[in-house]
Amino acid sequence: MSSSFEKYQKRKLISSYFSVVISIALVLFLLGLLGLLILNAKKVSDHFKEQVVMTIYLNDSAKDIEIKQLEKSLSMADYVKSTKYISKEQAAELMKAETGEDFMDFVGFNPLQNSIDVNVKADYVTQTYLDSISEVTTAKKFVEEVRYDNDLVTLMNDNVKRISKWILAISAIFALIAVLLINSSIRLAVYSKRFIIKTMQMVGATKRFIRKPFIWQSVKLGIIGSVVAIIGMAIVLYYLNKTFPELQFLNKPVLLAILFFGILALGILITWISTFIATQRFLNLKTDDLYY
Repeated sequence: MSSSFEKYQKRKLISSYFSVVISIALVLFLLGLLGLLILNAKKVSDHFKEQVVMTIYLNDSAKDIEIKQLEKSLSMADYVKSTKYISKEQAAELMKAETGEDFMDFVGFNPLQNSIDVNVKADYVTQTYLDSISEVTTAKKFVEEVRYDNDLVTLMNDNVKRISKWILAISAIFALIAVLLINSSIRLAVYSKRFIIKTMQMVGATKRFIRKPFIWQSVKLGIIGSVVAIIGMAIVLYYLNKTFPELQFLNKPVLLAILFFGILALGILITWISTFIATQRFLNLKTDDLYY
């Protein structure tokens, strides 16, 4: 009978520890993902900004040497990420592939123009910079016009600013929720041992002596939960980098190491503080109050 009771108590204890570890791991995992989002938010926004194409349309009278000089000067400019020359023949083939029809059969000639597609670096994707680049480029005699989606650029920049503010606000709220959830799990674990705490106190054990094993046990659970969360983050990061290699999620190992260490430190710190407060509360309670 006694053996069965001891096995039941042991299973109950393991189940309690397991639930605490899972709670800590899940909360820290979600918090870590939010940290990854913050670290890579600018990189992601820069990637989308650099997909904006500024197209320079050239006159048919433009000489090959003029086109090559313009393309070379653009590729060497600080504000340009990449350039690509598209002849009118290539443009016709692209349009044919998109529409599935050869429009020249109806028109009888190729009305398209030679052009240069320019991808500008993210820091220069603003209406002011693009207008300035457009003015300088159109000043050349063999350039007919420069086009880019002005509305898209404005909308993108406005949304990036708005999303950045929301991410910071959500991060603060989520960090508070993480602390409260982990604290709640630790308090429930300590609550189940409130009678043991009071018994130790009644036989003369000091508060520090009573707190020490509880804090150490919670810290160990916090470390295990943090490691599980870090492993989960590493798996997500690996698949993100594999799916979106152009974003280079792994090119800042120092920042990632700091984030992983921060998750581990946060798990230890929260469990330590939560256990200290919870045990202190039951140490200060009267025996009769333990039943409520």
